[in-house]
Amino acid sequence: MFRAVFAILTGVLGAALLHVIIILSLPHFSDRDAYTRVEDEGDENHFYMLDDKDDDAGLSNNDPYIRTAVCAFDIGTQPIRLTAKGNVPFWSLSVYDAASNEVFSMSDRTSVGGVLDLLIASPIQLTGIRKALPPSLAQSILVEAPRAQGYVVLRTMEPQASFGDAARDFLSEAGCDVFDGQ
Repeated sequence: MFRAVFAILTGVLGAALLHVIIILSLPHFSDRDAYTRVEDEGDENHFYMLDDKDDDAGLSNNDPYIRTAVCAFDIGTQPIRLTAKGNVPFWSLSVYDAASNEVFSMSDRTSVGGVLDLLIASPIQLTGIRKALPPSLAQSILVEAPRAQGYVVLRTMEPQASFGDAARDFLSEAGCDVFDGQ
């Protein structure tokens, strides 16, 4: 009988101690999410290329055949426009909200002519844009983002070293800019 009571008390105290440790350690881990790391790369609305080793934000590019760039955005006041073009064998784009939920994704195979031209806006902003669509957005893909803050991951393939310059140029010239309505 004593052993059963001892085992139950040990289990309950162990579980309580584990819960206290987890609760006290949450503040340490809560600012280590993907959005915060991308935001720590630098200014919003700018693509930052990732290196093979972890940077100050803790992000890196681990695949030797893929080059990656990230951009944090906030469409609270104005939409953003994502653009990129170049002669690369493959590219893909993923848009995430601040909670790291994927909002939209596409690749060069689903784009118009292999060119990236995408507008991310809130539902209200997008309604206004659709009412009077500027000619500059005639070929653009319009994406409705449910939350104002988020980040974009743009990847391109570098299957051989000879594709390195094209991949770096594609990512460094990619635009993640505020859309001014023109």
